[in-house]
Amino acid sequence: MKPQAPAVRDLVLVGGGHSHVAVLKAFAMKPLPGARITLIARDVHTPYSGMLPGHIAGHYSLDACHIDLRPLANLARARIYHAAATGIDLDSRRVLCAGRPPVPYDAVSIDIGSAPPARDVPGAAEHAVPVKPIGRFVAHWEALAERARGRAGRTRIAVVGGGAGGVELALSVQHRLSRGAAPAGDIAITVVDAAATLLPAHNAATRRRFARILAERGIATMLGRAALRVEPGRLVLDGGGAVEADEILWVTGAAAARWPAAAGLDVDEGGFIRVDDCLRSISHPDVFACGDVAAVVGHDRPKAGVFAVRQGPPLAENLRRALTGRPLRRWRPQRAWLSLISTGDAYAVASRGRLAVSGRWVWRAKDWIDRRWMRKYTDLPEMAPEPAPAPAPGLPQLPDLDMRCGGCGAKVGPDVLAGIVAGLRPQPRDDVLIGLDDPDDAAVIAVPAGKSLVQTVDHFRSFVDDPYLFGRIAANHALGDIYAMGAEPRTALAIVTVAYGPEEKIAAEIADMMLGVTEVLAEAGAALVGGHTGEGAERALGLAVSGAVDPGRVLRKAGMRPGDRLLLTKPLGTGTLLAADMRCRARGEWIDRAIASMLQSNRAAAEILARHGARAATDVTGFGLAGHLVEMIRASSVGVVLAAGDLPVLDGAPDCLAAGFESSLQRPNARQARAIQGGGADALYPILFDPQTSGGLLASLPGERAAECLAALRDAGCAGAAIVGAVEPAGDAAAPIRVHPGTLSEIAEPAGPVQRVELSSAASV
Repeated sequence: MKPQAPAVRDLVLVGGGHSHVAVLKAFAMKPLPGARITLIARDVHTPYSGMLPGHIAGHYSLDACHIDLRPLANLARARIYHAAATGIDLDSRRVLCAGRPPVPYDAVSIDIGSAPPARDVPGAAEHAVPVKPIGRFVAHWEALAERARGRAGRTRIAVVGGGAGGVELALSVQHRLSRGAAPAGDIAITVVDAAATLLPAHNAATRRRFARILAERGIATMLGRAALRVEPGRLVLDGGGAVEADEILWVTGAAAARWPAAAGLDVDEGGFIRVDDCLRSISHPDVFACGDVAAVVGHDRPKAGVFAVRQGPPLAENLRRALTGRPLRRWRPQRAWLSLISTGDAYAVASRGRLAVSGRWVWRAKDWIDRRWMRKYTDLPEMAPEPAPAPAPGLPQLPDLDMRCGGCGAKVGPDVLAGIVAGLRPQPRDDVLIGLDDPDDAAVIAVPAGKSLVQTVDHFRSFVDDPYLFGRIAANHALGDIYAMGAEPRTALAIVTVAYGPEEKIAAEIADMMLGVTEVLAEAGAALVGGHTGEGAERALGLAVSGAVDPGRVLRKAGMRPGDRLLLTKPLGTGTLLAADMRCRARGEWIDRAIASMLQSNRAAAEILARHGARAATDVTGFGLAGHLVEMIRASSVGVVLAAGDLPVLDGAPDCLAAGFESSLQRPNARQARAIQGGGADALYPILFDPQTSGGLLASLPGERAAECLAALRDAGCAGAAIVGAVEPAGDAAAPIRVHPGTLSEIAEPAGPVQRVELSSAASV
């Protein structure tokens, strides 16, 4: 990973809209050393509005019209927090988020788009599908299309909104559904709008063309009729009457999110953030806004993606200037702009000023423009390591890193620590006699009579941007050893390393990490009783965890018996996915699912395994499935057959392995191939050696109880749990693991000796 200069200024981007993707690309191509960028995005797979109608019509795949923000953020060395912004504290300069701590900023830019004002029409929120936010509409659309294909008889669709978006959507929906199982005659579409004409923001020639096209396609219009309310199956109109509809799509004018106004930002009558011609808030100079959520004072323009796209480069330049204390540059939106409106099929109308032209060549031009824009943010260059630069001129300069002390001189200062500790709420426990709230040098813990003490420690460098998520994952990872031993977690000590920087930024980072840690420990019933903090080259976190267990109920790696079944409680693949993510080559949705798996506690799984008679267990972490299984086999003096077809694998992991992305621990782990018979030709064979972070539990259970246990695990939320193998009598001591390419139900004794396969570097990926 590329080292960075110490963070002395925090730039927070709220939302992953069209302008912000341009900002990320600009900072990736020309970094600002000392500026730390954080992207807060509700959706990490952000749609490009210009290609959405083409996706609805069936011309583009979902991936073709979406930008994956995670690789782009990685390229820009930006932290990405997958969360929804819910507000902003303008006094303390913090962005408020759902499900995570507030995010401090020195400068913040807001690009969260808009939503149709359906919330003002009774029943619309319950019975209509809003087109904005676009990312959520795509999922609704797929469900709608499925319902239309499965409906007997005619499908009636009402599109509320006669602007360019509504007309384009109506034509795209008709084109897509008429090519499906339902014939064209079984689809009835009506466009409804309070305005007296279609496309009121466009010239007369464009309006005439679309009136003719809608009539030719059999799409009805009801103009000058406002929607009063929405009822199940019908749209009630102003002036009497209603439109009967099986599906209602809401594509009216944009509305603003409510939280910017509630925070105290200067907004216009519609709730949109008022900004000057530098895209900076009229009321708060450290706040910028762009795209649909912004209203540029003195330049009234429609809410259209073309303006958000044009705002990206000047916004990036002004954010750079604001961080370094330089004068901002003015930006003026274009007086006339080109609108390219598709008609569902490969045909489009171009509108600019008073001119309008149409044809298939217009569609081809629109397709070329859209694809070219997408390629700028999807075809990303390779990342290359280079020395960490000093902060850029204009940003505060910190003392030379080479002059920072080691030893205890590298500890975080006492005032910072006191503030962090004061904000923590460790789980109260009666057996903690002296803990985090006391000023003593060490914690004192009482050991219950009749129990044995279980202790473990884990420590690793950060691999996710969000320190809060990192704290939660690290705590879950450390607790895995306690659960694997059948013990109850009781206390923990934290060992924290943070990169050098200003005290307030160090304090915020440690506070977020420790909030994540204490939340997970509290869920486990364990208390944080102390720890140590220090400076280092990069963020790292470790936990020393103690637990208690009945001496007669300790689960160990020894104890497997022939006839047992092997259960794995989580899917594999975090190592290769994180390796691909470091190279900006993993899809954001893959990493999201991997993080969700790492955030899942092993507590419930451990309790279920114990109830179903687990004889031996371990947690699958750094040494991979094969490495940890070999430890169990040798301790139990048995053999094992693994069913490759039953191995649970995280989405995207096979793709990343096939592309050659492997963790740095993969090859040392692959030396365990000498203990394996067969499987070397299987594409998933390398997953056996993939190191797992916060992986699942691997347990050996009596065969007759395995199916019942698996059902209980899945009922408890362990959706990736699987029976992955069977325990056999000891055979080949040098290679006690057989890998079968199929499922466990297909496994039979081989007719002859199985050839051992050594893992070569070519076979590993």
